[in-house]
Amino acid sequence: MIKIKRALISVSDKSGIVDFARELGNLGIEILSTGGTSKLLRENNIRVKDVSEYTGFPEMLDGRVKTLHPRIHAGLLALRDNPGHMSQLKEHDIGLIDMVVVNLYPFEKTVQKPQVTIEEAIENIDIGGPSMLRSAAKNHMSVAVICDPGRYTQILDELKANGNSLSSQTLRQLGVEVFKLTAHYDAAIYNHLKNNLIEGKQGNRESKFDRQLNMEFIKVQDLRYGENPHQSAAFYRDAASARGLGSMKQLWGKELSFNNILDLNATVNLVKEFVLPAVVFVKHNNPCGAAENKDLLKAYRDAWGCDRLSAFGGILAINRKIDLALAKLIAKSGFLECIITPAFSLEALSILKEKKNVRLIELAHMLNDQPELDFKRVSGGLLAQDPDNQVLDGNNLKVATKEKPTKKELESLIFGWKVAKHVKSNAIVLTKGTRTVGIGAGQMSRVDSVFIAKKKSAKSCENSCLASDAFFPKEDAVIEAIKAGVRAIIQPGGSIADPDIIKVCDKHAVAMVFTGIRHFRH
Repeated sequence: MIKIKRALISVSDKSGIVDFARELGNLGIEILSTGGTSKLLRENNIRVKDVSEYTGFPEMLDGRVKTLHPRIHAGLLALRDNPGHMSQLKEHDIGLIDMVVVNLYPFEKTVQKPQVTIEEAIENIDIGGPSMLRSAAKNHMSVAVICDPGRYTQILDELKANGNSLSSQTLRQLGVEVFKLTAHYDAAIYNHLKNNLIEGKQGNRESKFDRQLNMEFIKVQDLRYGENPHQSAAFYRDAASARGLGSMKQLWGKELSFNNILDLNATVNLVKEFVLPAVVFVKHNNPCGAAENKDLLKAYRDAWGCDRLSAFGGILAINRKIDLALAKLIAKSGFLECIITPAFSLEALSILKEKKNVRLIELAHMLNDQPELDFKRVSGGLLAQDPDNQVLDGNNLKVATKEKPTKKELESLIFGWKVAKHVKSNAIVLTKGTRTVGIGAGQMSRVDSVFIAKKKSAKSCENSCLASDAFFPKEDAVIEAIKAGVRAIIQPGGSIADPDIIKVCDKHAVAMVFTGIRHFRH
């Protein structure tokens, strides 16, 4: 245990600091402080000595230099059981500092402000604070270092119970917390400066994939279990982003599961593809119904009608506010695990809360959230890639067949193409207008996906359009699609079998267009 005789306090977040410092003073602990913190403590009649008085050197450079002085860092770093260290302190008339209470300039809050300048961001990079924290944490068995205001009450209770002393266990815990904070702080600075001083200026693709990848995530909640009951799990949000599922607000229902969050991610990513009102159902990370229509109620009926069996127990995403009329329609549908939307009306909430076990979630930034990179964890490593944000330009489509798609067929093909992008490969999507009528997903052969899409569509495949996420390796899948009643096809093209496939389409007067873009989804 160590006994606290002198504390240095310098905080940006001043919540709770007045009461904490007052109690330290009541315990007879000398307080050193700087700038605004010192001023605040004096205004509250707390006895305090300025660091500049203690060091004999004034604050300078507009406050950039306050605590970077040997009388501070020697007093923190000296090993109490090292005679040589203690002799040097005595020789230079340097006293010991037993406690440091520091939190850092609000860099992250600063850079989240609209139109923040790089100059403002740089001025909010703390130098003296991390230096003191690291010095104290390195010598944590001799110096209590507090960087979290949430610790104040616990520390005071322990000091009062032990005659101004703190246990070795507490000192170790406090020291470790510092390095967690400074690692997070430095990563936030690095990411912002990299994006705004390097990528933002040069547009250098290679800078996205640095030799060392620094990421930080903050736990939102523990989950009941992972994909299966024997797997423990938790949900973390990206510390560098205030958007995405980390910002969703659950308004109703039991806690989200691991699988719910995976499906919510897939559902939101698909519904963001559409500008008009759109409705999407997802089950096990695959769409089982999607529709876009100026009439949101019709879009819902169309999406729900695609595959009601699979949509049961699935996730519903809608890219518009859910009002009373839509809520009544949803309430007539079968069981849904989650409903996510930018907003619910109060009347809609009242209706939907009557559905058993449904989770109601608002995601305000649903339509404009785009991650910088897409990651996939693998054994012993991590894969990183650009997100699949390639937008199809209808003017660049290549008509490969004699038959050209009609205007309505082209609209349906482009709609199906957007959906196919979010279906596990091999993906086949059958559409009529801007609604899906059959989806074949995740098969090892493309022809099997055609069979599944046909089965799911029942008789609706007659005169439908087909979207394929990748090229056809041979004619079999196209032949089966034509037998099912497909009248137009959209696919990337590029197969050695393309000439034979084109001949099949020409023989049956089926239009086919090439995108030159592939959308594999593993």
